[in-house]
Amino acid sequence: MALHDKHRMEAKRTDDSIGIDISKDRLAAFRLSDGAERTFANSSAGLRALRRWIGRRMPARVVFEATGPYHRRLERELGGRLPLIKVNPCQARHFARARGARAKTDPLDARMLAQMGAALKLQPDPPEPQDQRELRALAEARRALVAERTRLKNRRHAQMQDRAPGLILRQIDAMLRLVARQIAELEQAIAARIRACPRRARAEAILRSIPGIGPTVSALILAHLPQIGRLERRQVAALAGLAPMTRQSGRWRGRARIAGGRKALRDALYMPAVVASRANPDLARKYAAMVAAGKPPKLALACLMRKLIELANALVKADRKWLPEAP
Repeated sequence: MALHDKHRMEAKRTDDSIGIDISKDRLAAFRLSDGAERTFANSSAGLRALRRWIGRRMPARVVFEATGPYHRRLERELGGRLPLIKVNPCQARHFARARGARAKTDPLDARMLAQMGAALKLQPDPPEPQDQRELRALAEARRALVAERTRLKNRRHAQMQDRAPGLILRQIDAMLRLVARQIAELEQAIAARIRACPRRARAEAILRSIPGIGPTVSALILAHLPQIGRLERRQVAALAGLAPMTRQSGRWRGRARIAGGRKALRDALYMPAVVASRANPDLARKYAAMVAAGKPPKLALACLMRKLIELANALVKADRKWLPEAP
């Protein structure tokens, strides 16, 4: 968006909220200021009609839920042109319950999202660059194929145990070879995207200097956490879903748990934490100290996962590679 267009949008922005409920084929929109509602096709033509319906008076926020692949077109075509706010479906559901809402339809969900944006004074998300969207899509595709490879290997093992005909095993082997080729192609495309951006390439070099973080995990961090190096310690832990959530009420004290955040990132940090507990001298000492103090090994590994992402963020922020601490 040109700078003068952005200033014009800011000048004409109102404190209005618009909610959009997104499904595979439809967009149900609700405007809070006048109660107007409209349904559009979830297509490029439908998005152009939505933009015309909103008009020149820019709302303060356009709130929608993350809906997997169905909200991508909205983000791609209207990001930067509208003040978009993507909310977690779980948070939206809790807000609706808090307001006593029982019925659930697309128009009612759109109304609830508009009310949520206004009540919580939600702030628009910065538009995501196209190359970042592509990098994340490639990383997600690779992750899905890795899961498919695991499924096929498990199926092959089960078929061998069941003495299945050779034809079945040959077909599974052919699918495994195809998946392996596709994973390799995706990895090449991911590496090319990272090399094409000097900031990303430097961040990857820093991340890979940390014992336990290899090319796959560093690429996933850059895909799912593009803010790496620009966050505070608690922020990066929360985004990775590794910040402990305190649970207490009155005299009752529950055990703190990790939850939320970006699950793909949290899952990817598990094996690096296992490696770091043995190969990273600094984190290995911390892990041994926690286990010696009576902490369960899984809890100690979760702590290492948090230490890893905090360390990665700190090193990228400082623009320096990892060095072992002095003994």
